[in-house]
Amino acid sequence: MTGQECLTLVRRNPVNAAILDRLPALGAPQAHLTAGALFGTVWNLLSGQPPGANIADYDLFYWDADLSYEAEDAVIRRADALFADLPGTVEVRNQARVHLWFREKTGLERPALRSARDGIDQFLVECTALGIDARGEIYAPFGLRDLAAGRLRLNRQNHTPGLYRAKVESYRQRWPWLTDCEA
Repeated sequence: MTGQECLTLVRRNPVNAAILDRLPALGAPQAHLTAGALFGTVWNLLSGQPPGANIADYDLFYWDADLSYEAEDAVIRRADALFADLPGTVEVRNQARVHLWFREKTGLERPALRSARDGIDQFLVECTALGIDARGEIYAPFGLRDLAAGRLRLNRQNHTPGLYRAKVESYRQRWPWLTDCEA
C-alpha cells in the first residue's frame, strides 16, 4: 500500500475527511490525526465493513512545550467547537504532557515525549503507528506494508509490552483476519 492509497482509504471515512480538512484551522503545533481512526478505517474497508465501523473515537495528537493544563484545555475547547457537528468523540492530547498523567492512569512510567511523532513512534503495535498531519502528510514509521496485510507485531519502542496480547485480541475480535506475528 502506498501513502496515497492509504490516504484515499482513510478519507473514505467522512469523519476522518472532515477532521483532516479542518485540522489546519485548529492551530495546534505538530497536529496529527492518528490511531484507530486511521488503521481502523483501513481495516474496515479491507474487511468489507463501513469505513466508520468499530471506531470509538478520533485521536488528535499535537506537541506544545507549554505543559500547563490551561494551554491544553484551550486547544481541546477549540477542537470541540471546530468538530462539534461531527459524530463521534474527538480526543485531543498534547503529547508533551503525557508523561505527567501516564503513571496515575496506568501505573506505569513513561518518559517525556519530544514531539507528536514521538508519541506515534511508541504505539504498542507497529502497523498501527500511523498519523496524518495538517498538511495531509502520512507518517508511518514502520511503513504501510503490515497495515495492508493485517500483520501485527509488537513495537519494541513501546513502554507497555505487557498490554500487547490484550490489544491484539481486541483487534482480532473486530477484524478476525489479522495475523499476530508474535504468536
